[in-house]
Amino acid sequence: MVLRDRESKPMRELDLERYRARYGLQAVLLSNLAIAVVAIFGVWRLDGDKSVIIGVLTAAFTAVSTMTTAYLGIKAVSNTAKAMAQAAPRDQSPQPAPPQTPTPTPPAPRNS
Repeated sequence: MVLRDRESKPMRELDLERYRARYGLQAVLLSNLAIAVVAIFGVWRLDGDKSVIIGVLTAAFTAVSTMTTAYLGIKAVSNTAKAMAQAAPRDQSPQPAPPQTPTPTPPAPRNS
């Protein structure tokens, strides 16, 4: 159970998930913004060297897409795992083992 600092009331699981989603998305957006600002600054300072500008923009696009895809992938897996855990039966008693059937042994080869 997680306690809030200012209210001393237990935080509900739904509230905690909202905070995680909100601040995770904010972190991704701020990181993407920082990457874009650095890329724009780099392009501005390169004064028209087209091959280097293409490299900077490609690297920035790769970083932004990787960061966003990773966040969305982790969030999707987390939501799926949480849904599966909630849908799982609560009674985790061990199941009896299925009866073993004897396996027939092949006949021994004949010596002629």
